[in-house]
Amino acid sequence: MTVKERVEGVQERIAAAALRVGRDPGEVVLVAVAKTLPASAVDEVVAAGVNNIGENRVQEAKTKMVEVKAPCHWHMVGHLQTNKARLAVRLFDWIQSLDSPKLAHELQKAGSDLGKRVRTLVEVNVGQEPNKTGVTEAELFSVLEQAGSLPNLSIEGLMAMPPYDPNPEDVRPYFRRLHQLRDEAACRFPELALSQLSMGMSHDFEAAVEEGATIVRIGTAIFGERPTK
Repeated sequence: MTVKERVEGVQERIAAAALRVGRDPGEVVLVAVAKTLPASAVDEVVAAGVNNIGENRVQEAKTKMVEVKAPCHWHMVGHLQTNKARLAVRLFDWIQSLDSPKLAHELQKAGSDLGKRVRTLVEVNVGQEPNKTGVTEAELFSVLEQAGSLPNLSIEGLMAMPPYDPNPEDVRPYFRRLHQLRDEAACRFPELALSQLSMGMSHDFEAAVEEGATIVRIGTAIFGERPTK
């Protein structure tokens, strides 16, 4: 199966999931996660109609961006170290993994210096997994209050990577919880445009769309299994 065929299949599944719950499929942005893949794979997926590309590592993305010929929007979806914040602000259109006040201040400083308003999502560790990054539910409102006061940050919603489970129905409660947290945050901070919910990956994105995802981050379902080293 070609990348174009996989993209079309994913888009059809997104549309079907949205329509099942009365949503407009156009509300859902497909981000193709191209970590470890060459620039040619990005060019191929953009040619297939996906112009939002996700990367997990700043240095890998920096090298790849120089080689990618197709115009696209770049999303940082992996953990971002504070010492990489300035470079990330320069390279990426979206930072989906804001997970601390310290990182927020580094992004603010970089955005101010570069004359850029940084579009961000706050990552929430909805599964309370010790091996994953993201703010806890208890920390969320404090982080939103601090980050939301920074003039060069545009806090536009929440992101999560729930515990992996091959059964999407077992992941659904985490998607539902993130949606609830976003709604609570939107009520508490009406000055922030918290419209985005980034959740759902290759094995569970249909459940995520049904629970309100506005961004899904898809790798394997588009590119196929990545080669093992």
